[in-house]
Amino acid sequence: MKKIGFVKKMFIFFLTATVLSQTTPCFVCAQESEETGSEEIRPSELYARFAVLMDAGTGRVLFSKSGQKPAPMASTTKIMTCILALENTDPAEEVTVSQEASSQPEVRLGMQPGQTFILEDLLYSLMLESHNDTAVSIAEHISGSVGAFQDLMNVKAEEIGCRDTYFITPNGLDAQDENGIHHTTAEDLALIMRYCITESPAKEEFLAITRTESHTFSDCQGTSTYSCTNHNAFLSMMEGALTGKTGFTNNAGYCYVGALESEGRTFIVALLACGWPNNKGYKWSDTRTLMTYAMNNWHYEEITPGQTETAAEEEAVYVTDGYTGGYPSAFPVKIKVTAAGETEKILKKNGEELRMKLALDQSVAAPVHRGDQLGVCTWTLDGTEVASYPLLAEQDVSTRTFAVCMNYVILKYINQND
Repeated sequence: MKKIGFVKKMFIFFLTATVLSQTTPCFVCAQESEETGSEEIRPSELYARFAVLMDAGTGRVLFSKSGQKPAPMASTTKIMTCILALENTDPAEEVTVSQEASSQPEVRLGMQPGQTFILEDLLYSLMLESHNDTAVSIAEHISGSVGAFQDLMNVKAEEIGCRDTYFITPNGLDAQDENGIHHTTAEDLALIMRYCITESPAKEEFLAITRTESHTFSDCQGTSTYSCTNHNAFLSMMEGALTGKTGFTNNAGYCYVGALESEGRTFIVALLACGWPNNKGYKWSDTRTLMTYAMNNWHYEEITPGQTETAAEEEAVYVTDGYTGGYPSAFPVKIKVTAAGETEKILKKNGEELRMKLALDQSVAAPVHRGDQLGVCTWTLDGTEVASYPLLAEQDVSTRTFAVCMNYVILKYINQND
């Protein structure tokens, strides 16, 4: 009987363990790695089919879930439309509405053919409310037609460094032509946002518009008044949120690209195909997950020329046939080197190691002039070069010639007989 009771208890134990293992939630917090002490996140923990976390400072991809696979991007397209408008036009210009623009599907401002608007007002309509008719009006104003503006968008994408992006519409509505569908990748979308907030000459204007809570304006005729409200919930969701743009079409699903600044670090999250109705909130969950992951795991470490010089002191550099005064010895002259450059701040993940490699000439022929480059110090992070410092001679070394030796002997003899 005792044996039967023991078997029964063991059966219940294993049954309970099995049930618990099968009821663990699919979406869990990032797990800490025992090897590095940093958190890790699994692609399966995100709702988005395609996602990228990027360091805005360098463009380095910190996390990717199918980040280089092409997919429709819906109204996140409008960040490109906006930055091109800011770079190529005067915000005070008047825009006349065409029949083509006014016939765009929802979501739209409701403009009528022949109406005129100040371009700056339309940029708020574009980015806060994501109006499709506004996007077409802006495109036609800048390039004369949507087709010509399409070319402008694709040229700009190539300049930014996008690898697999193809624009057809200025508003992001699903479209296809002989070259393919309107699409991008999560990595390319993050690069475009990086350009808009860090590299574009109009970056400050872009941020000002996309951070505005609401904007009210009238057409130039003064016959109609419009009010726009910012629908980017991320701006009030996390401290340090900078900007962002939502998007949705039947083919694209919910999409989002946003940026956050914290302790001097700026991170970008790009999400494509992040759920379909009724899962509108998935994009906010994924954005919070990735931004929190970034802030907890990546921090700046400084690299200074002084660190390089300290390491270089252990490496001897000799100048053959060198002379710096005194007895003209035949032995090589040992000289010091200095590192040129400024302090660099490198964003690194917890557990990653910055490595320094010196490439320094062990022997050089005289003469050597102060400032001559004798080598280079390279810093790498996870195998990628992140900084380098030229190693320069700290002093002059002239050539030990026969004349120098004779001059030394003569002066020595004269001094002894004085």
